[in-house]
Amino acid sequence: MYLVLFFIFGGLCVAGALNLLLQRHPINSALSLIVVMSSLAVLYLLLGAEFLAAAQVIVYSGAIMVLFTFVIMLLNAGKEERTHGSKAAYIVGIPGVAVLVCLLSFVFLSQRGHLSNARLGDYLVTTSDLSTVLFRDLLLPFEVTSVLILVAILGAVALARREN
Repeated sequence: MYLVLFFIFGGLCVAGALNLLLQRHPINSALSLIVVMSSLAVLYLLLGAEFLAAAQVIVYSGAIMVLFTFVIMLLNAGKEERTHGSKAAYIVGIPGVAVLVCLLSFVFLSQRGHLSNARLGDYLVTTSDLSTVLFRDLLLPFEVTSVLILVAILGAVALARREN
């Protein structure tokens, strides 16, 4: 059952990523990114990382993507112009992707017997331990991040404001 769910949501994640790249309208691309983030949350659930899956849905699929769609709608971005790309990107990119696929295939095929022996560590972090570190030890960086996101929203509003 886990394998079937993995292939369904893995395929949905890849299809959403391809749709993200192929869309001409930025809102449709943002919606495709929401599909990718939600599919990743399900894959995290299949791995047994419930807290990470919940954080993925709340933070990325929820807050960050709402911010992205808000900025796109505020900037009133229309359809993108399609270009044929640069020759350098094709000359370097296609062989680069081929080399990367060959390298990853070699690594996975040469480690076939060793990958099945992977286990979780002896020390498992609970949600209580994680929240203690996040909200006590790392409170200042956590709050600085929220201020930076607020400044980004204000910057988007200032850029999108029309002069009368």
